[in-house]
Amino acid sequence: MSAIVGSSTDTDTALADVARGSPSPEARHVPGAGLDPIFKAALYGCSGLILVLLASILILLFWGGWPALATFGPSFYWSTVWNPVTEKFGAGVMIYGTLFTGILALLIALPMSFGIAFFLTEIAPVSSRRPVGMAIQLLAAVPSIIFGMWGVAAIIPLMANYIQPPLIWIFSSIPVLGYLFKGPASGLGMLTAGIILAFMVIPFITAMFVEILESVPAMLKESAYGVGCTTYEVFRNVSVPYGRTALVGATMLGFGRALGETMAVTYVIGNANRISASLFASGSTIASTIANEFPDAPAGSLRNQSLLELGFALFVISFIVLAISRMLVRTGTK
Repeated sequence: MSAIVGSSTDTDTALADVARGSPSPEARHVPGAGLDPIFKAALYGCSGLILVLLASILILLFWGGWPALATFGPSFYWSTVWNPVTEKFGAGVMIYGTLFTGILALLIALPMSFGIAFFLTEIAPVSSRRPVGMAIQLLAAVPSIIFGMWGVAAIIPLMANYIQPPLIWIFSSIPVLGYLFKGPASGLGMLTAGIILAFMVIPFITAMFVEILESVPAMLKESAYGVGCTTYEVFRNVSVPYGRTALVGATMLGFGRALGETMAVTYVIGNANRISASLFASGSTIASTIANEFPDAPAGSLRNQSLLELGFALFVISFIVLAISRMLVRTGTK
């Protein structure tokens, strides 16, 4: 009996140690148990490193670009002057080009992503879902510079010879609408950059759309089919309304992805410092301007500081877009 009572007492003591968070005497002698604090510290270090890295980038951009903002004032963000010779710099053209090409990319990518996602979740036979899904993943892995080279070799000649000339001939004489289609048929310009960006963000948006559409309860879709709804009606009245908020959030994430693309846009946008409503006009984005001019800007010069301020502006724009998208996705998944 005393042996049983002693065993019960030892068990209670071990359970009390576990409840307090301290290991039992047996656990204290397990080889490697002393490494647990080191492992936890390493995990905290990895997490903290991300925060430190993000803060260091933000501080570098803000502190490095502050002299330019102090020189030109808030008008730096809407001024359209960018002249390294006279050292007059403004971010208006670049901000406009960044937002314009990003919106064009969304207008092109959104319907295609919806179509691909709904095809994969509702229509595609099982045998073709895997190949199509793998193709989308491979497209997402293509580097930005490859898209830029493909744009120069294929998209620019196609736009210059077969797409821009008929569009200019048809729409340029129409009041108001004609402003969107004026300009030389060079193949370069905002529309070409928007098309390249669209192909780059389609895999990203499609992957999120597939995940959202697969989360729609099967009972809702089966009920709709049961009352005679067509596939399109199920898509429009069941799948999209159910995941509307998360779909908008995924779209905003794709928009944020498009804002920071550099090399592909640099190759096809024309890199001109002007604002135009024409889809065929050359322009520039924040990322393309930094890529073109940062290597030639001496450290500490006003030009270098203005480029750093451009980077800070892109950081803020991307942060706002991604914060809104995360909020929408989180709201839609509750």
